Amino acid sequence: MGLKINTNVDSMRAHRFLSQNDAALAKSMEKLSSGLAINSAADEPAALVISENMRGQISGINQATKNNETAISLLQTAEGALTEVNRLLIDIRQRAIHAANEGINDDAMLQANQAEIENALATIDRIALNTQFGHSTLLDGTRTASGDSSSPEVEFISADAQAKSSQGQGYEVKIFEMAKKANYTSATALTQEMINAGEKLTIREGGREATYTTSFGETIKGAIESFEAIAKRSGLNVSISGDENGIISISHTEFGKHDFQISSTSAGLLSESSGKEVNVSNGADIRASINGESTIGEGNFFVGKRGNKSTDGLRLFYRGDVNQEVDDVNGTEFGFVKVDQGALRFQVGANRDQTVSVNLLNTSSTQIGRNVENESGFTSLADIDVRTANGAQDTIGLVDRAIEEISANRGALGAFQKNTLESNLMSLRIASENLTAAESTIRDVDIAAELANYTKNQIMLQSATAQMAQANSSPQTVFRLLGVA
Repeated sequence: MGLKINTNVDSMRAHRFLSQNDAALAKSMEKLSSGLAINSAADEPAALVISENMRGQISGINQATKNNETAISLLQTAEGALTEVNRLLIDIRQRAIHAANEGINDDAMLQANQAEIENALATIDRIALNTQFGHSTLLDGTRTASGDSSSPEVEFISADAQAKSSQGQGYEVKIFEMAKKANYTSATALTQEMINAGEKLTIREGGREATYTTSFGETIKGAIESFEAIAKRSGLNVSISGDENGIISISHTEFGKHDFQISSTSAGLLSESSGKEVNVSNGADIRASINGESTIGEGNFFVGKRGNKSTDGLRLFYRGDVNQEVDDVNGTEFGFVKVDQGALRFQVGANRDQTVSVNLLNTSSTQIGRNVENESGFTSLADIDVRTANGAQDTIGLVDRAIEEISANRGALGAFQKNTLESNLMSLRIASENLTAAESTIRDVDIAAELANYTKNQIMLQSATAQMAQANSSPQTVFRLLGVA
């Protein structure tokens, strides 16, 4: 090879490798000192993007875990208060039972019972007003949905936590078909000859049965009335009547898809042929829409279907004339319903719209134990008075309804805590573990492997340094060719 003194290519090449090995050793030292395989975007751009997205997700999951834990604490606070309300209601019921024992009680005892009940009701109202989590009240009615209808024929009943608050004038209500009761009218009249022959009339409903066999000489009217009386005593939810000609009419007492079965000895009366049972199932549930979204009919009740965008779980009741005609294609408008949703909403996931909601019952004495028929005119638990015999009996009915409502809300909260929050909490913790492991695989350095790489880079640097020295000594040969000592 030729010898040159102006350009030392070997030295340049050795310097390049020396620089590379020095940079590799520095990078290896950086990884070992930081514990990270990726210390800058230049290390692994694609892996950095993936890692940062994972870090954001992990951070969100960890915060959602804390959100779940806080939500559980809130629900336990509410459930604890409801437990005490339940206990007070049981005490009130006990006082009402005592007051109903009118053969023994005197005015002083009744007054004492009433005073104790009023004190318990005041405590229930205080619990409703003062139960808080932080600065948020829980049982005063602000944490549930409320509503109002512009039509006297449509009543707002309730709304699940999934229902959305309405805007403007509210949600439009349309009815396409009115609810009907299952009914039957005999094609043949009951005659005196049938009665004298011992006509056997049978009706079954809801697993109960009533049978009446006519007696010789009994009147047509008397036979029909006796048949109806037996059906009522047997607990059947049917109404039986007849006209002066002996035509029998039977209808279910409730609207909707309820049925009953009937039969008679004579064909055409209650049976198509002698003794053959006929199933009457021509009842219908109301068919309606709320805000243009479909509903499920339950007699005269209709509730927004699960998955509806705005009316999921919104429950309404039609109390108007069921005989008026409606447009079965386009629907007939029956006003608007305003909904104000106050349900508690929890962010339980790491991403947008991963929320769950739950309603808390208004436990004020004016809001529980409502819609119970009674002779005393009590409209809610706040009105109960046990100082009369009827009042004590009616109080028992209202308190039973209130206990059902409180217990149902406690059960709903317990199910929400167990099946939604606690289950979700476990899933979040598992997801956090797995994502953290995945992110560590991408971002963290393998110390053992990197130490081996560090040792290799040290050796390579030392080797390159030696070769650099060797390359720099090559020009000394030129001096010998020139005779330079």
